[in-house]
Amino acid sequence: MGQMIEFARPDGGTTSGYLAGGGQGAPGMILIQEWWGLKPHIKEIAEQLATAGITTLAPDLYRGRIAADADEASHMMNGLDFADATTQDLQGALNHLRDELGCGKVGVMGFCMGGALTITSGVFIKDLQAAVCYYGIPPVEFADPAKIEAPFLGHFATRDDWCTPEKVDALEARLKAGGHQPEIHRYVADHAFSNKTRPEVYDAAAAQLAWTRTLDFLKKHLG
Repeated sequence: MGQMIEFARPDGGTTSGYLAGGGQGAPGMILIQEWWGLKPHIKEIAEQLATAGITTLAPDLYRGRIAADADEASHMMNGLDFADATTQDLQGALNHLRDELGCGKVGVMGFCMGGALTITSGVFIKDLQAAVCYYGIPPVEFADPAKIEAPFLGHFATRDDWCTPEKVDALEARLKAGGHQPEIHRYVADHAFSNKTRPEVYDAAAAQLAWTRTLDFLKKHLG
C-alpha cells in the first residue's frame, strides 16, 4: 500500500502527495486528480499503476480539501492556479520521482481536471516520456497542445459536454500541427466514464478498454 508523503517544490515550498511504489528500478508516473480532489478513487488508480510496475505519485493539489458536490468541485477547480500547480507541484513531483526515487523514465496521467493538467504538463514540463489524458482539455491560449513533446494518448467520450467532440477534434489537429502522431480514442460514453465511483456515468467496458490501451501505451514508452 502507498502512503502520503511530502515532496519539494522548485520554489522551496512543499506539497503532499500519495506515493505508491512500483519496485526497484521502476519508471515513474505523475497522477493528477479530478476536480473533486485527491479522493480514494485516485489513490486506487495509483495502486493499480504500482501493481503494473510504475512508481506513482499523485500530488494533492487542493491541499487536503475534498469537494462535497459538483458546485464545490467547480469552485475549487476555478480557484486553482493552474500555472503554479503545473510549474511547482507537478514539476516537483517529477523531480522527486527522478531525483529522489531514481525513476529514469517518467510519464504524466490525469482525469477530468487532471486530464487538462496532463496537457499543460506536456507543454510546460520538459523531459516527460509519456502523457495520458482522460477527458480533459485546457484553454489553448494557456497551453498549446502543439508544443507537447511527449508521446500522447487521449481518451474522450462522445457524449461529453465539456470536452465535446469538436474540442477533441481541435485538440487532435493542434497536436498534429506540432508534428505529433497522437493516439486518440473516442468512446460512446459520458464524461468520467472511467470513474467507477460514479455509477450514473461509469461504463465498465469503455473503462476497461481505455485502461488496457493505457497500460500498453505506458509499457511501450516507459518500459
